[in-house]
Amino acid sequence: MRLRRRKRPEESAWRAVRRCVVFFTTICIVPVLLVLIVTTDSYMRPVKQTPYHRPQFDSVEHLEPNLQNLTGVEKRLERRRLHLQKACKLLGLNVPGNDSLHKPNPWEFLIDTKHNLVWCNVFKAASTSWMYNFNILAGYSPYFLKKSKVVPLSLARQKYPRPSLPFLKKAFNNSVSFLITRHPLERLLSAYRDKLMFALPHTHHRKLGNEIIVKYRAKVKHQKGFKAEKWPTFPEFVLYLLDCVKQSQTLDMHWTPIAEFCTPCMFNFDIIAHTETLQEDQQYIIKKAHLEGLVEPQWRNAGHGTTARQVRKYYSQLTRSQILQLYHIYRYDFELFNYSLKGYLELGQLDDDPSTLLAAITLKDFPQSKNKPRLY
Repeated sequence: MRLRRRKRPEESAWRAVRRCVVFFTTICIVPVLLVLIVTTDSYMRPVKQTPYHRPQFDSVEHLEPNLQNLTGVEKRLERRRLHLQKACKLLGLNVPGNDSLHKPNPWEFLIDTKHNLVWCNVFKAASTSWMYNFNILAGYSPYFLKKSKVVPLSLARQKYPRPSLPFLKKAFNNSVSFLITRHPLERLLSAYRDKLMFALPHTHHRKLGNEIIVKYRAKVKHQKGFKAEKWPTFPEFVLYLLDCVKQSQTLDMHWTPIAEFCTPCMFNFDIIAHTETLQEDQQYIIKKAHLEGLVEPQWRNAGHGTTARQVRKYYSQLTRSQILQLYHIYRYDFELFNYSLKGYLELGQLDDDPSTLLAAITLKDFPQSKNKPRLY
């Protein structure tokens, strides 16, 4: 007869502790993961699935009357224009007010009265190319522009002074007006690489970069794959940017959201060009404004390699909560110009603390129709 082995008290106690740990881990982690799966799916859907966006059309017969006789490029540009109008109305950005989102901002516009052309200069969205074009239209020769040491924007402002709001509104009535946009997170990365990573000595951005290193380097040293550089790392730059927004500081013009920079809901733009379709969109602008033979489609200052190819390298250095917070900074740019987080959010590292990710997710539910996106 085999004797039944008695369980030791400490063994039974340890087993009970393990069961408690598994139980509480399950009830804490599983809900967060479920929320993440459901919510990030909505972040990664293109904006075209929201109620105010035009549905995809299968045939010309289903197009609105003003789209039926247009070319493919014209249809695409008209859909963008209509989408912008509907998004502005839905988000309440078309109602004049006193804040930076609701007060028309004429400061960054260039008006060429000779050629009836109006452009809002969005930095890091083909701005170098069209600054060059505007300088050509102003009468500067290509040779002079190549040899000149003066900043192109300064040259342009000698010919195109910053307009008053009444003058700008009048120009919109009899000019071809356009705006060039870019995916908000690609534009942000381009600004970081151009202005901080490759900042020239003794410039404002070199000084800013040094300040970012001093303040934030100690916070990212422990991160996986960290490598000390002479310039701010991308995670350091993002920490700096998030703090700027939390403290309501004015952002640098190279990474200010377009929704504030150009206040596109306050004006009726004829053309919303995207850098993703820049060649065709530029050709259309030139044809529409009768500029054939004067300027050419181009993308000057491609810079230090194509930014789109660098996305994975840099955004994989961030956590998913950081990427979601960046989304909220540029939320209106995403909405107004029909961009999504698809291809970006999944690159982020999982957060060590699930509550941090949950806080970033629930930011989306704050009422934001009349206020800037908020961060925690």
